[in-house]
Amino acid sequence: MISVLLVDDHPVVRAGVRGMLDGEPDIAVVGEAGSGAEAVTAVRALRPHVVLMDLRMPGIDGVTATGQVLGVAPTTRVVVLTTYETDTDILRAVEAGAAGYLLKDTSRADLVNAVRTAARGETVLAPSVATRLLHRVRRPQHESLSPRETEVLRLVARGLSNAEISRELHISEATVKTHLLRAFAKLGVSDRTAAVTTAMSLDLL
Repeated sequence: MISVLLVDDHPVVRAGVRGMLDGEPDIAVVGEAGSGAEAVTAVRALRPHVVLMDLRMPGIDGVTATGQVLGVAPTTRVVVLTTYETDTDILRAVEAGAAGYLLKDTSRADLVNAVRTAARGETVLAPSVATRLLHRVRRPQHESLSPRETEVLRLVARGLSNAEISRELHISEATVKTHLLRAFAKLGVSDRTAAVTTAMSLDLL
């Protein structure tokens, strides 16, 4: 029997997920939690096989709670169940140790299958999430920007000219240009706008 803990700050969502899992002969919802803190307490007491974890909750969010749950029960498998699928959310969850990432529009059949898959120790990803992760992994790896190059690009992103950046950072305009050219080379771009856009897409700013 696969024991499952439901974690979501909306009772109606927990009731809906419970309804989707009830009736499965090999799955039992053993508890519910309305916050990250409650989730950690419940995991300590119940030791469930799988936790279905909401991402955005007041107080301790789902990512932080995932790390804490795994600190308490390393063999418990945490599967994020959320409406959000930004690159940042996905990567934070995976880095925290989540075994899966599903969206709340997941079908009943897919959710049930995901619980069983996670309980077996396998990874579960919504197709759109898997695609985003693959695209991110396949992006060319750029040389990291220096702190000063990052600082200059942040000011470019705010719309400052080279002269204004020079005054802001107390460096010469020639030095500003040097930092920009080095950043362009590292990012594989040839102008300021592309540099800022690329740096943002790579979470460097």
